[in-house]
Amino acid sequence: MKYKLLGRSGLKVSELCLGTMGFGTEAGWGADVDTSFSIMEAFGNAGGNFLDTANIYKLGTSEKIIGEFVGQGDRDYWVIATKYSLKDNNTNPNASGNNRKNMMRSVEESLKRLKTDFIDLFYLHIWDDLTPIDEVMRGLEDLVKQGKINYIGISDTPAWIVAKGNTMAELLGWSQFVALQVEYSLLQRTPERDLIPMARHYNMTVTPWAPLGGGALTGKYLRGDFGRLKETSNRLNERSVAITNEVIAIAAELNVSPSHVALKWTMQKGFSCIPIVGATKLIQLEENLKATGVSLTDEHIRRLDEVSAIVLGFPHDFFNEDGVKQNNFGGFYDKIEKRS
Repeated sequence: MKYKLLGRSGLKVSELCLGTMGFGTEAGWGADVDTSFSIMEAFGNAGGNFLDTANIYKLGTSEKIIGEFVGQGDRDYWVIATKYSLKDNNTNPNASGNNRKNMMRSVEESLKRLKTDFIDLFYLHIWDDLTPIDEVMRGLEDLVKQGKINYIGISDTPAWIVAKGNTMAELLGWSQFVALQVEYSLLQRTPERDLIPMARHYNMTVTPWAPLGGGALTGKYLRGDFGRLKETSNRLNERSVAITNEVIAIAAELNVSPSHVALKWTMQKGFSCIPIVGATKLIQLEENLKATGVSLTDEHIRRLDEVSAIVLGFPHDFFNEDGVKQNNFGGFYDKIEKRS
């Protein structure tokens, strides 16, 4: 396992992040305590140190299991990321959302469940479209100063709001977001329109959830296996099937699993990207860990990019029109060095 710097910070995290949304057996699915422990132990033995959870995962059980496991060993080895915003109880209208009251309450509850006195990375989970971003940034900065969280991240939020928050933090000398968690995979590339360019500009690491498209990119649904995806899911439509078939073809050429190809594609896109790999069975983790040893060629990347291409829309596609380039650069576009 190799390590990457998390965004603009000096924090060193493993190149894969272990997703723990399935730790706990609530709702009739997931890993029990013993299985969860074995998964985290194997991840740590492989060099993994980056764990992702949230207050809402399995009604708090995921955090509790992590707390029990980490408490048995070296707490400082692990980089624990958790989140706030989504409800973990139905007691009052302020027990959810991005507001400061819920932020402070949620941190205290997560610290108790995790049995720790600090959280390494604290995400806003999803934008509520109600709370001012300055309220969020001030609250997060206060938590950093109190030593309850070390770094801040944001998930499932429009790019312009993240940019506004980071610019505010930069001007005021506050902590900036170092990680951006979004759905990103060969089946979901729309973050390439604005979110990923924004993350690159602010030197944020992208931590994709569902990098395997809910299991669709493993090819199991094409084999007739069952899973949590419904037949009507967009992850199983005609476009998705074409993408999955290309993943399977490249996997066959490399003699690896389709999941390795799909994961490695996110890791070789030219920006800081650490996919979140969930597991409720030890064999699932062991299979995903093998992706770190796979290398895709430029031709493989080209083929995958081509089959999964999306329309970027305005103004992105407008900028690339020949007439616009001619007028914008006076015929010198191909002779000008481009920024990475």
